[in-house]
Amino acid sequence: MNTIDQATNNRIQQWLSAEYDAETVGQVQKLVDDKQETELIDSFYKELEFGTGGLRGIMGVGSNRMNKYTIGKATQGLANYLKQQFPDQDVKVAVSYDSRNNSQKFGQLVADVFAANGIHVYLFKELRPTPMLSFAVRHFGCQGGVMLTASHNPKEYNGYKAYWNDGGQLVAPHDKNVITEVNAIQSVSEIKFDGISENITLVGEDFDQLYIDANTQLSIHPEAVAAQSDLKIVFSSIHGTGITIVPKMLEAWGFKNVQVVDEQATPDGNFPTVVYPNPEEEEAMSMAKRKGQDIDADVVMATDPDADRVGLAVKNHNGEIQLLNGNQIGSLLTYYVLSSKKENGTLKENDFIVKTIVTSNLISDIGTGFGVKNYETLTGFKFIGEVITQVEGKENYLVGGEESYGFLVGDLVRDKDAVNACAFIAEMAAYFKNQGKSLFDVLLEIYETYGFYQEKLISLTKKGKAGADEIKQMMADLRANAPQSLGGVAVKEIRDYENSVSNVLADNSQSNIDLPKSDVLQFITVDGDVISARPSGTEPKIKFYCSVKESLANRSAYEETAKKLEEKVKNIMADIVKD
Repeated sequence: MNTIDQATNNRIQQWLSAEYDAETVGQVQKLVDDKQETELIDSFYKELEFGTGGLRGIMGVGSNRMNKYTIGKATQGLANYLKQQFPDQDVKVAVSYDSRNNSQKFGQLVADVFAANGIHVYLFKELRPTPMLSFAVRHFGCQGGVMLTASHNPKEYNGYKAYWNDGGQLVAPHDKNVITEVNAIQSVSEIKFDGISENITLVGEDFDQLYIDANTQLSIHPEAVAAQSDLKIVFSSIHGTGITIVPKMLEAWGFKNVQVVDEQATPDGNFPTVVYPNPEEEEAMSMAKRKGQDIDADVVMATDPDADRVGLAVKNHNGEIQLLNGNQIGSLLTYYVLSSKKENGTLKENDFIVKTIVTSNLISDIGTGFGVKNYETLTGFKFIGEVITQVEGKENYLVGGEESYGFLVGDLVRDKDAVNACAFIAEMAAYFKNQGKSLFDVLLEIYETYGFYQEKLISLTKKGKAGADEIKQMMADLRANAPQSLGGVAVKEIRDYENSVSNVLADNSQSNIDLPKSDVLQFITVDGDVISARPSGTEPKIKFYCSVKESLANRSAYEETAKKLEEKVKNIMADIVKD
């Protein structure tokens, strides 16, 4: 096995030692005996690290895989850090898990390690969504929390989202500091696996009502819901946790006509009816969309396995059920919240909204139109949560989101919340239906007022160490040979978030970017098009985002303008995406 470097081989040899249980050693030995070099390299070439969504990887043996030892090590490191940071407190954590294979087992493992370290654990008795974990951290006054989920990744993945005492995912400096603590663990013997049952409190179904009640208090137009209580809603949980709470939330909100996609209602980590359990994918929404077409639904919604992302389809002006993208959903929610609060006179000077740098500028344009401050963060909802926490008590968060189908209305949690978003999408549909408008009608009105934005995301999957190296080289090549035009339109400005520099090409002037460093490149054309490139922090992918804009004279010009913008996006992407 000549292609395996020394550091990787050292990790392999460690995992063949008596520190590890016989089953694990046997699995590693079989890979060695069968000369599975690629699998060995991918499994051992590095330690799993916290990305934009925490610890995430393929399940299996190895330092770069999700298993008893990598999860145990991460939890021991987090426990050590929590005890350091809160030395004079009785440290408490909340732990939940989704429907993925091994999630419940991993959740119990995490609870046991924390409990063995003298930390009190609030462990959900049954699977529940990520936003409920964030809510639990805040409700129980915990110093931290862990959610076992790989979000919308394929079925072979699992993951570990770590939370701080504000209910938000770990951000600087805690994310790096926890990694330092994890890496300081040199032996499996340092991990305390034997839990103390007295330190674990099970969180039961009664907690659901606390979360539901808190959310229903956020309703802006309950009178519209009452008037449209029979709104036709289709919901799919895509075999995930959404089924445990979304129907109950919609019922509590006042909606009486919620049709569940039965074929996808049973939690199942194999996700048997979809290729990927991701509502961003048209295929994953296809069953819900068909049911929506059959019953002439007003809204069709589907959540991912841990119910922090939601996909949406609505009737277009031809009466067809049409999928909306994350930018469109976020823009509708932003417009609904701001216009409603302006209408009822509750907009305040210190209100604000948040979006990420790769999310449509339409959202910030809407905020500006209502005189509301807009924050912009790096990609990852943890950064949105960080802003909410940083200005808490001084400024008032209303709504925020990211193009990857993650939204939050109100500040009950510090993470994206598809359960909360489902309720607000339904209320929004009821409110506008009361005025004789569909959500598609409202979207066209937004385009007429603020401009017609068209966005596209292209993701290239590059698996394993070779893939990670290829992605790194692609970003290096883009920096070394930055395009001067895209789709025949001259590039005006290049923003390099890794080097914190924005460069205007006309006069070569530079300015600093006041955000943490991140491996993202953005190209802004003279037309105002925004094209972004970034490696994913949660998947083996490099992502390219494109956003273009043109005025929409009237709704009758929608199809013509859409085709024009689609062609522009196609030409731009052809210039920057090289597979």
